[in-house]
Amino acid sequence: MLNWNQQELAAASGLSLSSIRRMEGPDGTGQRAAANVEAVRLALEGAGVIFQAAGATPTGGPGVRLKE
Repeated sequence: MLNWNQQELAAASGLSLSSIRRMEGPDGTGQRAAANVEAVRLALEGAGVIFQAAGATPTGGPGVRLKE
């Protein structure tokens, strides 16, 4: 969606590259401290990503979208 690599996400979120790598973990179960998840969410939203819950729009289900 944004075509960011781990280093770009780390820079945008203010987290270390090792924190991003741990969060992504090879098996998808990496450590996810609430503050780190929030930092990633804010970085993605700042770049134009919208997080939508089920029923948030009449035409789309839960997921992520880019701002128009």
